[in-house]
Amino acid sequence: MPPVLYLASQSPRRRQLLTQIGVTPELLLPDADEDAEALETERAGEAPRAYVERVTLNKLTAACARLARRGWPVAPVLCSDTTVALGSRILGKPTDEADALATLRQLSGHTHAVLTAVAVAVPAAAGWQQRLAVSVSHVRFAELPDDVLRAYVASGEPFGKAGAYAIQSSLAGWIPQIEGSYSGIMGLPLYETTQLLRDLGVHP
Repeated sequence: MPPVLYLASQSPRRRQLLTQIGVTPELLLPDADEDAEALETERAGEAPRAYVERVTLNKLTAACARLARRGWPVAPVLCSDTTVALGSRILGKPTDEADALATLRQLSGHTHAVLTAVAVAVPAAAGWQQRLAVSVSHVRFAELPDDVLRAYVASGEPFGKAGAYAIQSSLAGWIPQIEGSYSGIMGLPLYETTQLLRDLGVHP
């Protein structure tokens, strides 16, 4: 019997959030020879929203092709991507400790945007039917003491995360205000996700 939903994401937070709305997904992770990180390559001058939409749809296309290649039972596929933007600048996943520290110093004392796109594909007569939605939230950081930032970077928490931080981490103690979707900031906006699934006939 096919699963209710395939989740093409390595993020444990996204899996947890789907479970919160009653969906237990089966993971559809990249093969060893797939360069998943290449899908997140930025283009010069690309706006944050255009970037996150493009990356998410590219991930969805790759996941559907992966499913067909493996010959697994056909079922809906969900992908998501999150980016952090300070103005028009995209702050991606840090490459090393120095990059993580520099990113967090840029966020200190400022308000930034967190954009999370979610895309779902369902089997259709002519291949796949795809839908996408984007959640935009804003997060304000207080001035972050350098010793706090260095300890946070040393913990390893920033790596693999857009903007070099997680909203559910210890840095939450330095965030006086958020506007938008907390689950979207975590990596999967539950309102938009629920609406997409219902519109496509996948009922959480």
